[in-house]
Amino acid sequence: MKKILILFAHPAIARSTMNRAMKEAVAGLDGVTIHDLYSSYPDFYIDVGYEQRLCEEHDVIIFQHPFYWYSTPSIIKEWLDLVLQHGWAYGSEGRALEGKHYCHALTAGGDDTTYRGQGANLFTIGELLAPYRATANLCRLRWLPPFAVLGIHRGLPDQLIRSHASNYRRVVTALRDEQLDLQTVSDAAYLNSNLSSVIRQP
Repeated sequence: MKKILILFAHPAIARSTMNRAMKEAVAGLDGVTIHDLYSSYPDFYIDVGYEQRLCEEHDVIIFQHPFYWYSTPSIIKEWLDLVLQHGWAYGSEGRALEGKHYCHALTAGGDDTTYRGQGANLFTIGELLAPYRATANLCRLRWLPPFAVLGIHRGLPDQLIRSHASNYRRVVTALRDEQLDLQTVSDAAYLNSNLSSVIRQP
């Protein structure tokens, strides 16, 4: 069983619907640690040693967050700047993260039609996440496409919110139990593009 670390970053969780539902869907799962960065570090004084130990103790690292200005909330950038130290995360002797899987679980206001070359946002979600994929490559992490819930600004009906949250739980559980077809899913735009074809039955 793989150990999953979810680094949760939402600066206004009280106003969130989808991210809160996703977080609640995986809370309490065996082998899953949810680490709320804004709650832990309201002053942004990140405990680098603690964060590094957390990463070392887990096999899969997921950043869960809203997609802010085509990127992440600011605390994730602060986390990356401080925690991914040379000699630990990268460099000739920086191999602490080598072989671990890494992905983003994100929510975005626009729908899939806006995240494409001819869409309002000009780029796909995958293209906009390129700096994070490059970071994964430098740190010898195994990149996975994002779990993406799009069209948030339209407002999602309760049934669809529950469905997305349930799918998030399915993905996290499959990663934990090594039931996700990683080779197939690596070619998908999103981890949740077609779960029935990428989650193997036990």
